[in-house]
Amino acid sequence: MKKIVIGILSFIILTNLSTAQTIASADVKTIDGKTVNTSKFTNDGKPIIISFWATWCKPCKKELDAIEENYAEWQKETGVKLIAISIDDARSASKVGTEAKSHSWDYEIYVDENQDFKRAMNVNNVPHTFVVDGKGIVVWQHNSYAEGDENHLFEVIKKVSKGEKVTE
Repeated sequence: MKKIVIGILSFIILTNLSTAQTIASADVKTIDGKTVNTSKFTNDGKPIIISFWATWCKPCKKELDAIEENYAEWQKETGVKLIAISIDDARSASKVGTEAKSHSWDYEIYVDENQDFKRAMNVNNVPHTFVVDGKGIVVWQHNSYAEGDENHLFEVIKKVSKGEKVTE
């Protein structure tokens, strides 16, 4: 009986270790139209926030605005980098750069016109925010936005930057 229990626990642990989500590989475009593969997203071993958003999504813009208010401090304390991925299609992709400038977002901004990256990351709706550790492993994700969510996001980032495990 003891061997069965140990076997089952080992299987569960190994299954969880092997299913760690990493940043999926897909082609996205910069605001100036250059193609970049998402597998190239790195931050020198420091955390990355990947935020999926759209120009028509008010909660998305509120979240990115709320983060922008503290982003310089977050970077100074944790080294975090935010990558904003617009899921606007070809018809509205031209609005992405204008939208980002009007909000003064100091982020790397890409457009996922075909939504290949969105599908690869299993994003169903926006805003959808991921935190990736320094090894490229997704350690936390959150869907939707309510005022104050950015405070919890920062707590997660601080843990990740210290190498602590995120439990939620």
